[in-house]
Amino acid sequence: MSVLRTLRRNLVVIAGLLTLAYMILPNAVVMVFSFNRPKGRFNNAWQEFSLDAWKDPCGVADLCGSLSLSLRIAVWATVGATVLGTMIAFALVRYRFRARGAINSLIFLPMAMPEVVMAASLLTLFLNMGAQLGFWTVLIAHIMFCLSFVVTAVKARVMSMDPRLEEAARDLYAGPVQTFVRVTLPIAAPGIAAGALLAFALSFDDFIITNFNAGSTVTFPMFVWGSAQRGTPVQINVIGTAMFVIAVTVVLAGQIVANRRKSNAVK
Repeated sequence: MSVLRTLRRNLVVIAGLLTLAYMILPNAVVMVFSFNRPKGRFNNAWQEFSLDAWKDPCGVADLCGSLSLSLRIAVWATVGATVLGTMIAFALVRYRFRARGAINSLIFLPMAMPEVVMAASLLTLFLNMGAQLGFWTVLIAHIMFCLSFVVTAVKARVMSMDPRLEEAARDLYAGPVQTFVRVTLPIAAPGIAAGALLAFALSFDDFIITNFNAGSTVTFPMFVWGSAQRGTPVQINVIGTAMFVIAVTVVLAGQIVANRRKSNAVK
């Protein structure tokens, strides 16, 4: 009976831990097989421990080139989507204008629309415009579908802001620019950062929209898909493990900084 009581009291915690383990399990498999030395072309059966792939992560032709391309596209798409999305979010929350409701609804279309439909639509648009498929078409497509996620994240943060703080700054003779830089922007920063991180992850990871609009350009997800048809090099697991560790480190560092700020504010 005591065991059942303990389970009932901690049911939510146990369910959360099981869900977390379920989500981390694929990443753990990728990590483990990054230290594997396969005997065939496919890295899907454990053979023996090896650090060869970690010593030479660019040992596979075009792997690091595609990774560099994906990182550049993700960075520029994040910058573009974050700047435009932040401005759109402030406009939708702070100002009243015609078609505001329609724009609010249209913002969510890229999030609700199947990626294959969006990819085909963008491809049709680029072909009708006579655009050459490549880096720029992929970048424009990534900014477009990342924009909705940034607007949603920043808009939620802006809507929760207390307007009295900005009014107090203006009462203390702060100008519009100074009020925005010293008061508005720091308060909205967590939402902007969340939108930027989400945009980067979505852009770096995208395959369907990129595959339709890339032409001869090969990003890292496209390289992985192509390699899977012929064999999966261990270096792919190495890159995946490194990206996962970096992402977790960034999230944990942000959480630590936020907790320290809260503790200092309480003191």
